[in-house]
Amino acid sequence: MHTFLIQLSKSLIFWLTWIIIPLVMEIIPAVGSFLVLIKKYIQLQKKTKPVAKYPEITIIVPVYNSESTLRNCITSIAESTYPNEMIDVYLVNNKSKDQSAKVFELCQKLYPTLSMQWMEARQGKAKALNMALFSAKGKYIIHIDSDGVLEKDALKNMVEKFESNLDITCMTGTILTNPKDIEKTKGFLWRLFRRCEFYEYANAFLAGRNYESETDSVFTLSGAFSAFRKSTILKTELYNTDTVCEDTQVTFQVRTKLKERVLLCENAIFMVDPIETLNKLYTQRQRWQRGELEVLHMFMDKRVSVVKGFLSNFAVRLLIFDHTFAFPRMIWYFALIFLSFTGYSVKLILGSLGIIYGLYIFSGFLYFISCSLYLKAFPKYQAYYLKHWYLIILMPFYNFFIFWIRFAGIINSINTGGQWRSKDYTEEKKSFFDIIKLDFSFLNIIVQAIRKNYHKNHESLASKKK
Repeated sequence: MHTFLIQLSKSLIFWLTWIIIPLVMEIIPAVGSFLVLIKKYIQLQKKTKPVAKYPEITIIVPVYNSESTLRNCITSIAESTYPNEMIDVYLVNNKSKDQSAKVFELCQKLYPTLSMQWMEARQGKAKALNMALFSAKGKYIIHIDSDGVLEKDALKNMVEKFESNLDITCMTGTILTNPKDIEKTKGFLWRLFRRCEFYEYANAFLAGRNYESETDSVFTLSGAFSAFRKSTILKTELYNTDTVCEDTQVTFQVRTKLKERVLLCENAIFMVDPIETLNKLYTQRQRWQRGELEVLHMFMDKRVSVVKGFLSNFAVRLLIFDHTFAFPRMIWYFALIFLSFTGYSVKLILGSLGIIYGLYIFSGFLYFISCSLYLKAFPKYQAYYLKHWYLIILMPFYNFFIFWIRFAGIINSINTGGQWRSKDYTEEKKSFFDIIKLDFSFLNIIVQAIRKNYHKNHESLASKKK
């Protein structure tokens, strides 16, 4: 009996230890968000009154070496369903070294009904955006990146939500990677990886950020596509140059200083290019992770206790989930290697992994249902999302890969100061092996000494034989 109780307690500790992290970090949030989003979707079916007259809007597009993408971006503005005569576009050039200005000149001829102005800025992206803000005339200020395109109804849907809800002061749009570019990708594995990225964005915005919007916990107004009432953005300290995530920093200004909510406009879609290379993915996620930590450091109330903050402050919860839990997750992964040496059977270990994987699939399926419902208004994108349903079973592996990039970002943010230029994957790999080589250089010294001694003895024996 005593042996049985020991074995039972050992098994219980094992299962609780191995399932608690995915349960707390993935499954419970997935179920909660699913219920909230289904309720929201039902409420959105009620038709709102159409806008009688669309107000003037200002679109700010930061430009940096955007020669290859700028024309498509401007075309998406000009060909949107929002009336061109009510749009002012400011293209803010930040020290481009290519032919972006000539692309702008071409677009002026192609779209004469669209008001566009070219502005020169030489002090970084944040100051470039601030310069355009002071010149803006529109009732609403909309920021979009130059390497993406607007869905044709995105501007109209964004403004209609503003106009029908006077208490909304700022919103982030829904960002997806462009299916056309994904399917043009050469190489099956890289194309599959980009499809996983599409699912990642869809889940992050239409499920994750959509839920955060309902619970007043949106962390970032996406710099790729976000909008403000002009009266709101001018009350802030504008974009900050002390962080690599100026969009997150201005989000926290709105939340903490103006005490306003930050929402998602779920039916305003902006398509960005899929990630080009592993190096760019690495630097992008590193920058996001670094910016998140920098902004939390700026705005986090040091007096808030962990327990109280976890229950009342979404930023504390994010910090715990994204950063504090990152270290036990790392230990959790590596501990798998040693479990078989501590008395646990391979069958038990594989069984636990199977259960955890099943839980991840279950949460992915809930996200799949939520996203497909919110994409219903966009048949083309919904069809693409539904067609690749099998990605649900691959996303846990994709997310596992992304976790290690983000974890590297946490480590790097501790060791280095804020900067836009960070090491890419190739540079990090070289640094890693250089450190390994340096750390084990003493072995090389020993080997060289042995070789030298061997050759010396060999030569001595040879001379004796002569």
